[in-house]
Amino acid sequence: MHRVVITGAGTINALASNVPGTMQAMRDGVCGIGPLDFRDTDRLSIRIGGQVHGFTPENHFNRQQLSLYDRFTQFALVAAREAIVQSGLTFDDELAMRTGVILGTAGGGIGTSDDNYRAVYEEGKNRVHPFVVPRLMNSAAASHISMEWNLQGPSFTVSTACASSNHAMAQAFAFVRSGVSPVMITGGSESMLCFGGVKAWEGLRVMSRDACRPFSANRNGMVQGEGAGIFVFEEYEHAKARGADILCEVSGFSMTSDASDIVMPSRDGAVRAMRGALQNAGIDRSEVGYINAHGTGTAANDRTECAAVREIFGSHADALMISSTKSMHGHAIGATGAVELLACIMALRDGVVAPTIGHEQHDPECDLDVVPNEAREARVTVALSNAFAFGGMNAVLALRAV
Repeated sequence: MHRVVITGAGTINALASNVPGTMQAMRDGVCGIGPLDFRDTDRLSIRIGGQVHGFTPENHFNRQQLSLYDRFTQFALVAAREAIVQSGLTFDDELAMRTGVILGTAGGGIGTSDDNYRAVYEEGKNRVHPFVVPRLMNSAAASHISMEWNLQGPSFTVSTACASSNHAMAQAFAFVRSGVSPVMITGGSESMLCFGGVKAWEGLRVMSRDACRPFSANRNGMVQGEGAGIFVFEEYEHAKARGADILCEVSGFSMTSDASDIVMPSRDGAVRAMRGALQNAGIDRSEVGYINAHGTGTAANDRTECAAVREIFGSHADALMISSTKSMHGHAIGATGAVELLACIMALRDGVVAPTIGHEQHDPECDLDVVPNEAREARVTVALSNAFAFGGMNAVLALRAV
């Protein structure tokens, strides 16, 4: 099996429009959650989110492109450009033929759907734009990245709710490790912050009206975010031969299914996913220094995840740092694992662990070192990135410093 490393990273999210800005915001404990700004927010009971403000599509795409790109596709393309430029790769000849794109998203082009349902049902129009289907399909972002960069290898989209991007990155990792592709572009993109998207989530009654406070005893729900995180996964020898700057190594992954409840998480499913990632990576639990938690800020998720960490790590759990950056950028649903992977890279490469901000009250059921409110300098050599989705779809990545 081949070793797999990350040689490029790109993002746009509520904290910043690039990786350096996002990492600096994580270091500083910046909160990107604030009032939502789109049509009909006055009809919502939830009016906050991790929205990307100040994004001007016309600065990145021409008029013809914009007719084809939903906002989630725009985010993916912008993040992919940053990641690929950083990697220094040029895709031509055989490399282009073998490089693919695997992305995660839960909602796909939900903004396009929302706009056109309005047009038909509210405004009474009998026609919609001919590109509505190409805009709203979940695979649109992956397709457009492949076309922009001439990537002709295996390309597809994974949709597993909040674990979508971790599942996508796990698949990309498997393709590179097995030798199918020397390079894969992977991650996730999401833009569900529109009237229909938020109104649907309101119905679940899991949303906070004021803040995301993971692991804090006074937490009262999750807060939606949006954005994209895109990475270049590359075979180690391929990267080394060209003198690439390696951000970290992806060492293993695991995917499990709770097979129990459509919304309530299972401790057993989380335990098996984390244990499987460690086994797949050949990592002893004592080596893990940091876990980027799923940490949504709901009572059930945080309690279940902490119990799973305790079960897996035993006494070593007290030496672990665990944080949820959703407290800063919101829960970006299908893209959230990709945005959060940046916190793992920052811990492994820079020795800075992102905090869980908004932590106000100790919860005995979340009795772990959750790095409350302020970032911490620490030497981390191994990190886990957790994603535990509705439907019991779990995906955990294991990463090493290089």
